[in-house]
Amino acid sequence: MGNKDNDRLAERNANGSLGSIEKACRILKAMTDPRHSRLTDIASYCGMEKSTVMRVLDALIREDMVRRDPVSKRYVLGPEMARIGSWAQERFNWSALARESLVRLADKFEDTALLSVMSGIETVCVDMQLGRHPLQANYQQRGSRRTLGVGAGGVALLGAMSDTERVTALSQVRPRLAHFPLLNAQALDERIDAAQRDGYALLIDAVVPNIGGAAVVIRDQGRPVAALSVTALSERITSREKELAAALKREAGLIEEQLASAACPK
Repeated sequence: MGNKDNDRLAERNANGSLGSIEKACRILKAMTDPRHSRLTDIASYCGMEKSTVMRVLDALIREDMVRRDPVSKRYVLGPEMARIGSWAQERFNWSALARESLVRLADKFEDTALLSVMSGIETVCVDMQLGRHPLQANYQQRGSRRTLGVGAGGVALLGAMSDTERVTALSQVRPRLAHFPLLNAQALDERIDAAQRDGYALLIDAVVPNIGGAAVVIRDQGRPVAALSVTALSERITSREKELAAALKREAGLIEEQLASAACPK
């Protein structure tokens, strides 16, 4: 079997029988993360052949939803996406709900505090606050996407799912772990079990060497929808694990109270 045949088989295994609309949606979502601007990066992240991604991108370019820089050859979201986005509306203003909690966490621990919301089998960083520590171990920015489990926040969310939801999510997550040599399916399962046992997630040296994170889930009407986390040098996480967990749980509880109030206006 040739390389192209292997690529096609891997794509089918990872994506099932995705239709054109699903492929376009997955590509557009990937492009909201500025790291995914080259054809190779987009195809790798989406788990699709480059030829497939190119065909979809060509169609999106014709609709002004994507633009390609003729010099750098990089792809960016186009003006039609901006127009569509101007009419889009989140159910909650996540930044407003979590800003004070992020500031308190970053101030207390001097490291980066992150709020990530769940989007399918990914998390999207919607807000963050840098700390004062001179060595900030953060490798995300607003809009960054991470596969569930590739980060403490994603582990917390997987641990909070129902068994059926988690099995379905992991069936799609596991093929993506090939991009992260420090993290495998067994290690992820162990971290999920620990998160369920402890009520918070810890991920150390599993994605980037010497970087770790602690996270708790945020629920809306009992369902996991987001994660609150602190990321730092690994030793700064492990040496303050219990203190971090307690502070994250406290702030997550405050955010959940605001979610409940926003969902039921008086």
